[in-house]
Amino acid sequence: MSKPILGLLLGGILGALDGLSAILYPETQNEIVQIVIGSTIKGFIAGIATGYFAKKYQSLPIGIVFGLGMGLILAYLVVVMDGRGFYLEIMLPGGLVGLIVGFATQRYGAAPRVSA
Repeated sequence: MSKPILGLLLGGILGALDGLSAILYPETQNEIVQIVIGSTIKGFIAGIATGYFAKKYQSLPIGIVFGLGMGLILAYLVVVMDGRGFYLEIMLPGGLVGLIVGFATQRYGAAPRVSA
């Protein structure tokens, strides 16, 4: 499977799980559907960006750092838009999603084919 597609799929799945983790907080019960949808979209964006990065740069450490950075940046944007100050609760899972996607796309995604 190509690196961008792997990133997209894995980012979406992990993003949905990230959103479902909001069930643990009573103040988010009324917004759980929007949180899951938003986290899934955030995972898709981080995954596809990390997948394309992994396709261009074949380096596991740099790919992990890029994925972590993407996850943290997107999570920070969500925190700023939310305005309630759930920094740790939003940024920690978002960063982990990016970190895992960065690792997986570098390690398990198919390298681009070079034609002769």
